[in-house]
Amino acid sequence: MINKYGQRSIINITDLSVEEIDHLIEVADDIVANPTEYQDICAHKKLATLFFEPSTRTRLSFTSAMMELGGNVLGFDDAGSSSATKGESVADTTIMVGCYADIIAMRHPKEGAPLVAAQKTRVPIINAGDGGHFHPTQTLTDLLTIHRKKGEFGNFTIGFCGDLKFGRTVHSLITALLRYDNIKFVLISPPELKLPDYMKEIMREQGVGFEEYERLEDAMPSLDILYMTRVQKERFFNEEDYIRLRDSYILTLDKLKPAKEDMIIMHPLPRVNEIAIEVDDDPRACYFFQALCGKHIRMALILYLLGLK
Repeated sequence: MINKYGQRSIINITDLSVEEIDHLIEVADDIVANPTEYQDICAHKKLATLFFEPSTRTRLSFTSAMMELGGNVLGFDDAGSSSATKGESVADTTIMVGCYADIIAMRHPKEGAPLVAAQKTRVPIINAGDGGHFHPTQTLTDLLTIHRKKGEFGNFTIGFCGDLKFGRTVHSLITALLRYDNIKFVLISPPELKLPDYMKEIMREQGVGFEEYERLEDAMPSLDILYMTRVQKERFFNEEDYIRLRDSYILTLDKLKPAKEDMIIMHPLPRVNEIAIEVDDDPRACYFFQALCGKHIRMALILYLLGLK
């Protein structure tokens, strides 16, 4: 989005065109190939990380990204250590922080908070997650991972497994992939956690094929990518249904037996028990590689929004 000051911010993955995403991936790959060319490119620039709720990967990857670009980082990782405890509005906080930093990464538990902030500030804001709404840099991370492992955005079948109803990473990645050709979607979840009807209607309107399964094993043979998410106990109306279904969505080596040898396993992390530890050593597991991709794509996005690349 662009605010009244003409300042560009990234709130949703759809704020970026396909061409811009391709450009960011190209820059991220060049950062890996030529790291010394980027080590001082953000010298004297400052990133503010405003995290109103806890985060590990996202906050640390933004911090690491800016430091590897030669910049500095300031901010907070707990709303309790900010003036929000005194009643300061999100807009006022970001306007003030914009006086001290060149770019802001914000996570907030309330949907829409980064959008409100982006309308008021004179520096770019990157939405680092707002409640159940959007998490665009996680989607960019997922796209970079797919690009590096599969080489293209198309001609593959991707399966989403677990909580498809409330999972913002699932909704966002599907939205991004719908802009590419020849991708088949497989939706694996208990009935209680199916992908929302409005998302499926969008897929139908665009003529995109999808299949729905309740058992992971039934879908496994056709998949080129498996995107795991956690089935959360708190999403069920009664504990009996949860106990009945929970083991169906725990990925084990035994369940991987019918999978393709070149399938990749992704997960936005953190995991709890939905991927067994034994799977970590399988060559198809790439969720920790995915976390590394998150640093590289955030480096590229910081450079892009600052007009440095």
